[in-house]
Amino acid sequence: MKLAIVVQRYGADINGGAELHARYVAERLARHASVEVLTTCARDYVTWKNERPAGVERVNGIAVRRFPVAHERRPDDFGRRSVRVFDKTHSIADELGWLESEGPASPALVKYVERAAPEFDFVVLFSARYYHTWHLARRIPDKAVIVPTAERDPAIALSIFGPAFRGVRALMYNSAEERAMINAASGNASVPGVVVGVGSDVPDRTDPSRVRRKFRLRRPFAIYIGRIDENKGCNELFAHFQRYAAAFPRGLDLALVGSAIIDVPKHPRIHHLGFLDDRDKFDVLAAADLLIMPSYFESLSMVALEAWALGKPVLANGRCDVLKGQCIRSNAGLYYESYEEFVEALYSLESNGPLNARLGRNGREFFRQHYAWPVIERKYLEMFERLSSSPSPAASGLSPLPGWFARHRREIPPAREILAKIPTGPALSDAIPPEGGSYKRSA
Repeated sequence: MKLAIVVQRYGADINGGAELHARYVAERLARHASVEVLTTCARDYVTWKNERPAGVERVNGIAVRRFPVAHERRPDDFGRRSVRVFDKTHSIADELGWLESEGPASPALVKYVERAAPEFDFVVLFSARYYHTWHLARRIPDKAVIVPTAERDPAIALSIFGPAFRGVRALMYNSAEERAMINAASGNASVPGVVVGVGSDVPDRTDPSRVRRKFRLRRPFAIYIGRIDENKGCNELFAHFQRYAAAFPRGLDLALVGSAIIDVPKHPRIHHLGFLDDRDKFDVLAAADLLIMPSYFESLSMVALEAWALGKPVLANGRCDVLKGQCIRSNAGLYYESYEEFVEALYSLESNGPLNARLGRNGREFFRQHYAWPVIERKYLEMFERLSSSPSPAASGLSPLPGWFARHRREIPPAREILAKIPTGPALSDAIPPEGGSYKRSA
């Protein structure tokens, strides 16, 4: 079997998000099939500036073919177009302009994949909202398998994406919540799809004492790992934690791992460790009492899965459907929607408390049953086998775009209004239970 994996940017130095997800999947599937990665020359996800040379290189043994981006993203233009399609009545042309402005727009990449598609059994497209995924879903629907990595934001409600979700061969979802959201937004429930997510290369052994000495972490602490950004809920985390620290002088400290987009408060119990390599990251996670995930929007939290793999409970923002659903399904985490809930949950999850070890054990088992690499690989291979054994259906959802006048007629409701009508909450009834059992709600 020969597979193409198409993603907006790719490299061993990209350590988060859909791009890391794509690299992990590519490297694991390369054990079972011939895999080629097709991507752009961009390294930075804000500008999409061409920083890597076009052509073929090998990354961790896999052939990676890069194509130039036609233009960098202009934040002011993208901002104006986002306001138009998210908050105002707009047209299909407005949505297509938004897609082009968001980038990374690489017609050369799309053209190459379209021409090379007959050489591949399937073309796996990361992520749903980007230029290459939309164009290739329309051009090679009989080969296309989308990994949406979609969060609950207005982009998912744009009208241009519905036909793509309905017309491709299959979708590989990150969570039951993501699947329910996309089904509701696009009416694609009849398209083959499976909740698969992504695994992680969690080390068999960690050395918590080493990183405690290295970073002078002398007190028990909770940890946050990820981009330190307002969009990740970090401002609210800082506000909650500083109130907690004032009220509980003998409580936990807070350690932060990741690049800071916003200012980190100068507080004696907040420790910003910066960006860490995998060894330090896993060792400091193993040293923590728990992981805090304050994000409002996630399609799947890889770091939450890594915490569970190491037997650490998770405290999540309950306003994120995916994180809340994962905590309930795993029975390995608590969630909060207010400061009072944050404090009570943080106190309950301290390592000397009654829940820490129990929820940690549940998390380790949840990871083993659903997110260990053999499970992830099997789900991908079973889907490819299923698609190979059945004829490619007519791409009925991919009707031609309307003519010029119809494309420019501003009659599509604001995407934010459409998103508001999509049901919220954890998709418990849509979840796949463990073999021989059923999910239990967290106490």
